[in-house]
Amino acid sequence: MKKRIFTGLGIVTAAVLLAGCSGTGQEATAPEGDGGASAPSDGARTYAVVTHAPPGDAFWDRIKAGSEQAGADYDATIVYNGDPDPALQSQLIDNAVAQDVDGIVVSMANPEGVKTSVEAAVAAGVPVVTINAGMDESSEYGALTHIGQSESVAGAAVGERMGEEGFSNVICVIQEAGHVGLEERCSSAADAFSGEMENIIVDGRNDAEVKNTLRAKLQSDASIDGVLALGGQYAIDAVGAVEESGSAARVATFDLSSDVLTEILAGSVVFAVDQQPFVQGYVGVTSLYLNTINGNILGGGQPVYSGPAFVTSENAEVIAEFAANGTR
Repeated sequence: MKKRIFTGLGIVTAAVLLAGCSGTGQEATAPEGDGGASAPSDGARTYAVVTHAPPGDAFWDRIKAGSEQAGADYDATIVYNGDPDPALQSQLIDNAVAQDVDGIVVSMANPEGVKTSVEAAVAAGVPVVTINAGMDESSEYGALTHIGQSESVAGAAVGERMGEEGFSNVICVIQEAGHVGLEERCSSAADAFSGEMENIIVDGRNDAEVKNTLRAKLQSDASIDGVLALGGQYAIDAVGAVEESGSAARVATFDLSSDVLTEILAGSVVFAVDQQPFVQGYVGVTSLYLNTINGNILGGGQPVYSGPAFVTSENAEVIAEFAANGTR
């Protein structure tokens, strides 16, 4: 399995080298609003990026930064919106079609919830590229391609790695109930893990509550020796919970942030799995741009993988330089 985890990265190498735009902190925009925040451009093309992101999420700041950097590089206007409610996200997709955009980048944490709007966009002749979540449904719904990480491949790699690192009893922290991608991460990790793994669902909109829930769990079961977070900010919550509970558990995580890199270098986080969100935003827009100007379809009908890649104390210092720019 581990031999597969870097396949598909060659196509996005150029995008990584173009990193240089920092995240700006997004806000969820109501569907009835003015169309969301736009990256300034004099270009004739407009691409909408409609994600399932909650407001203020650092991970999605990097996807937004990647899409806006691509817009700047291709002289195109990027209209970015996000809403975790699939009904409201669907309205944002419908609005983008009504505004006659040249293409839409969509993340599908709840594929069934946005299916009708995505298929309607395709039927209206608007090219759609999916990113981050919804890989399995992307082609079925008519999208040109999917840019992201296979959650099953990444999860299996993490499960194997946790076994190699000596973990035996792990809780897997799901910060958004019903998110199929997060559930797949945990289930795939559990299948490949040599020890015991239990899911725990927390409210990812409230970091204080996440930490409190994890602290209580660790205090109630001293046999837990590992916490697997599914996002960078929740890894930081887990580090705090471990410290406050007096637990000997170690923390590992999916996804990356500057804070996570600091904790890796300090020894508080064993490893992080980077799916390179900047790349997802950048290559999502790139896919639409190449389709617009040259009829290209990236991936040849297959998803383009942006990860996973392991970040440990051995390579964290190098990556920290890019994280400081808001691109890793």
